[in-house]
Amino acid sequence: MTEILRTVDDTRSLVAGWKRKGLTVGAVPTMGALHEGHLSLVRRAKAECDRVIVTIFVNPIQFNNAEDLAKYPRTEEADVNLLAELDVEAIFAPSAAEMYRDGFGTKIRVGGVADTLEGVLRPGHFDGVATVVTKLFGITQADKAYFGEKDWQQLQVVRRFVADLNLPVEIIGVETSRAENGLALSSRNARLSSKALAIAPALHREMQKAAEALRDGGDKVQVLQEALEAIEAAGFEKVEYLELREASALKPLDALQEEPARLLAAAWLEGVRLIDNIPV
Repeated sequence: MTEILRTVDDTRSLVAGWKRKGLTVGAVPTMGALHEGHLSLVRRAKAECDRVIVTIFVNPIQFNNAEDLAKYPRTEEADVNLLAELDVEAIFAPSAAEMYRDGFGTKIRVGGVADTLEGVLRPGHFDGVATVVTKLFGITQADKAYFGEKDWQQLQVVRRFVADLNLPVEIIGVETSRAENGLALSSRNARLSSKALAIAPALHREMQKAAEALRDGGDKVQVLQEALEAIEAAGFEKVEYLELREASALKPLDALQEEPARLLAAAWLEGVRLIDNIPV
């Protein structure tokens, strides 16, 4: 039976019991509104750990837009049912007041990899992510934590502060889950109309074409400009960025080199901001 926990103390008590038995703990941090992408993380955790705890918390301090926070889907009852079907041992679903008690005054700031792309466009976002994830690691005492590669920059930020702070948790990245048409699964997709959902796969499609052109030796500036124009012509209102970056530190690349590279994009469709990335 899946246990639903609301407090830090109850969660620590449960996990302490697991640890006394020598059991390994896997954590899957989420903001709820679960879809197949989240469930793929849970299945991976279940396969690799003795016990799994999924956290569901819409973290207010990582939103730099109050309207986006208000609109973020909250579907706890459905989420709990999905996780129960996967035999998840525990769900930690605290309130904001439980996570950020009176007088809370600490934030973790990550430099380097967090200072570009999303870090520039969403000031303070990664401070909020790093702070809440560090808290969740402390509360769950996870041996392994699972994150989707769809949020590629976030994954690199988490890996950076875990290494920098010597946190005793292994970070596992799991491949992006996609619909048959290539659209990356996201909780925000639920806010798109049927018309927009038909347009949305163009983001991934054009990124794939651009990646192939870059591998064939195409000029980066020309290839990315053509892809950007194609995405907007498909019906996207605006492409915020379409960038070729080194895969881990996300340093800009003028051309493909021997080191792993990633193509990353953010674009607006019907007032919803979609992100995606693929290896090149």
